[in-house]
Parts: sequence; C-alpha cells; structure tokens
Amino acid sequence: MRILLIDIDSLRPDHLGCYGYHRKTSPNMDIIAAEGVKFNQYYCSDAPCLPSRTALMSGRFGIHTGVVNHGGLAADLRPEGSKREMQDKLATESLPAICRKAGIRTVLISPFAERHSSWTFYAGFTEIYNTGKRGRESAEDISPTVQNWLERNGEEDDWFLYVNYWDPHTPYRAPMEYGNPFADEPLKRFYTEALLKQHLQAIGPHTSQELYSYHDQPKPGLPRALGKLTNFEDLRTFIDGYDIGIHYVDHHLGKIIDILKLKGIYKDTAIIITADHGENLGELGIYAEHATADKATTNIPMIIKWPQGRQGEVVNGLHYNLDLCPTLAELLNVEKSDTWQGKSYAESIFKRVDNSYQQLIIGQLAHVCQRSVRFDQWLYIRTYHDGYYLFPKEMLFDVEKDPYETHNVAEEFPEVCKEAVYRLTNWQDQMMMTMEHEDPLWTVLREGGPHHAKGHLKKYVKHLEATGRGGAAVDELKRRHPKELE
Repeated sequence: MRILLIDIDSLRPDHLGCYGYHRKTSPNMDIIAAEGVKFNQYYCSDAPCLPSRTALMSGRFGIHTGVVNHGGLAADLRPEGSKREMQDKLATESLPAICRKAGIRTVLISPFAERHSSWTFYAGFTEIYNTGKRGRESAEDISPTVQNWLERNGEEDDWFLYVNYWDPHTPYRAPMEYGNPFADEPLKRFYTEALLKQHLQAIGPHTSQELYSYHDQPKPGLPRALGKLTNFEDLRTFIDGYDIGIHYVDHHLGKIIDILKLKGIYKDTAIIITADHGENLGELGIYAEHATADKATTNIPMIIKWPQGRQGEVVNGLHYNLDLCPTLAELLNVEKSDTWQGKSYAESIFKRVDNSYQQLIIGQLAHVCQRSVRFDQWLYIRTYHDGYYLFPKEMLFDVEKDPYETHNVAEEFPEVCKEAVYRLTNWQDQMMMTMEHEDPLWTVLREGGPHHAKGHLKKYVKHLEATGRGGAAVDELKRRHPKELE
C-alpha cells in the first residue's frame, strides 16, 4: 500500500475549483477529487496550526491533549504521568504509527516540528526530512526533496509519505516570476467597495490597516505581501496573492503526480489532500490570518483518492480532522485505539453512507479565546478573550445563507444561542469527566490570554493613536483589558 498525504497550510476549500471556486486555482487537485471522495463539511477541531496538527496526529481534542495555544503551558502536549510506559502512547497510536502497525514505512517532509517546537509531531515516523526554513518555505524549497525521495523509493511497496506545503500561508510568497494567472479574473461577489470601506475602519491585529499583526510594514523581500489595504486594487492584489499560492502548490503537486504516473504507480497510490486550517480573507474583518473559531478558519478540505474507492463522490456530513486516525486504522485493518476521540468514516469512501456528526465543537485559543458549535445551518461562536477585535460575547451565523459571516443574528435567534450553549456545555462536561486536568481554556486565560495577543496591547494602542485611529474603539479596548495596559 502506498499513501501520499499532502498537507497544505492555510488552504480554504472554497478557493479550490473542485469545491466550486470560479478561478482555476487547483486543476491537479480537481482531478484527484474527480477520482476520489470530497468532504464538504470537514473541520479542524482545534485551530490554528499547532493545535490542529496535534489533534490530527493524536486523534484527540485539544482539551484532552492540552495543546490549544502557540505558547505557554497550553502549547505542550500533556505528559502521561505515572502511568507512562517506556514509550508513550504516541509511539503506537499516532497517525503514522497506524501505518507502521500495518508494516508501512513512514516518511515526513516538513519543517513543522521545528517551527512550533512540536517535537511530538515526529512520533511514528521512521524517516524525517526538515526542509529547514521553519515554515517560510515556498514550494520550490520542498518539491526537490519530495521528488528525490519518490525517484529513489516510489516503486517500493508499503510507504506513507506526509508532505507539507506552505504557500497559501501568510505572507504569500510564490515567486514573482511565476506571474499572476488571475490578473484578469474577478473576485468573489463578497468583495465590494462598500465592504472594503467598512473594513478600513476596523481595528485589531490582521485587519485591513495592520495586515501583519500590529503594524502596517510589509515583509521585506516578499513583494506579494502588502502591509495594509488602502483601496480596492490592494484588496485584489491581496486575494490574488492567496490564490496564486494555491495555484503554485497545485503546479508542484502536478510534478509529483507526473512521477507517480511515470513509475506506473499513480492508480494504486492512495492520495489524501487536506490542510491544518483555513484563512480569514475578510470574514469578521480579518485578513491574512487564521485567527478565529469561525468557518473561514476551521473549515478545511479533505479529498481522498483510495484504490477501489468511490470516484467523483461528495460527502456532505460534518466531520473532524481528528477522525483520520480511526479512519486510516480501519482502512489498513489496524486495531482502533480507545484513546482516539474521533470516529471512522472509512465506509463512506467505498459506499454511500452517512456516519457524520450532528454537531461539531471547535476551539481557537491562540489568537482569540473562542469555542464554537457547528450544527444544522448554524455556527455559534462564544468569545472568552477577544484578541483585541472587540468581538461580542456571542455571535451566531446562518452559514448556509451567509457563508462569509456578515450578519451576526444572535439577538434575532436567542433560542438558537441557548441551544448552542447547552450543546457546548454538555460537550465540555463529557470532556472534563474523562480527564484529570483543568480545561486548557482556563490555563490560557490565567496566563494572560492567547499567545498572539498577550503582551501586544500597549504598543498597539500607541500605534492606533499615532495613526489617528483612537477614539471609542480604543476606549473600549482599554475598558475590556485594563490589566494588559498596566
């Protein structure tokens, strides 16, 4: 069995042709989707990067692993304590360890462990290639290692190759000589002059006037990366940059497919395409970041082309990224671990069945502190720390009618909010009854808030006032976060 897993950082499904995007950003991914199964409502349980990939690799929620932040105590996997054996559970129960139990060689090509000091990410791999730029790689930095490995090993049986690409991750870094395939193509109808005018007044890290956290200085050596948006042409340049990043990765994926076909192994190679999280591209007024527990950040693609699996099929039910561990175990006939908290959807790769969830609970504790409930047509977001975006305590969106989250209808549907809070509370109760530690949400709050907000407010308030953007919003920031201004 040969398995190729392509993990593309910050990849939104709605910017792929196979998910209905009007721009042809992903011709190679579209072909793979046509030859496999595409999941439409696939979400990371915990966002962003480190929490998401920890959930993916362990098969467990962040509330259980303890990894929900990008710094502090909640950025480290909880030790197993006195019950730990000579090897910890990741040695036998992580995603690559499943493959090893099935007699499959496991290979990782990624800088991710070094980027986040997440050394547990290596668990279960027998070969590890760190591309060395800590996530600042462009595809041309990664593909030679992938191609070289496939040239040397591709025809062998039984390998699992996990490859990380980064080009859709801000700052957008596809080489300028690659050009702009979308120069003459319109943006989504979501983007209007009126929307931009509204967003130009927003405050918060990674809003239109501070595309890189708390300042408006563009990244040196990255000409596609703007420091701020000033007009609609800037907005177009920004969205084009994201789409070019996807197209550039897809171009490199095409080269990998060519190698597989040349070696005569493409048909029998399982290919999985997914992401750690999506990207805010104007939703909630945020650009160039994966900062919230909303649909833009947590809805991710999942495309699986499996030998003898269904072709050109779509699964519309709700699923988590942490479901991949039990799914892969079932596909490879490996015993399921009782530590995994997801459930297998392997059956739906071969026949039309519905094994989805009735609801999903989603967390984001690295940029803001939010937990969300996705059920029916609703996305309910509860905010515990606003990350300096001045979000209300409750937000509710009908994401079927309003996929870009433009209208918070919490006040119009209080009964739906109550239902969501009930679901959220029940989920938390179930999680806390099966663990010995405190909820890491409270750990993050006790440490002063999410990593990407903590310690930045003083400087940001000075920046807002110096750029003539003080006033009521800054007064409200000071009211909400007095301790952070001391």
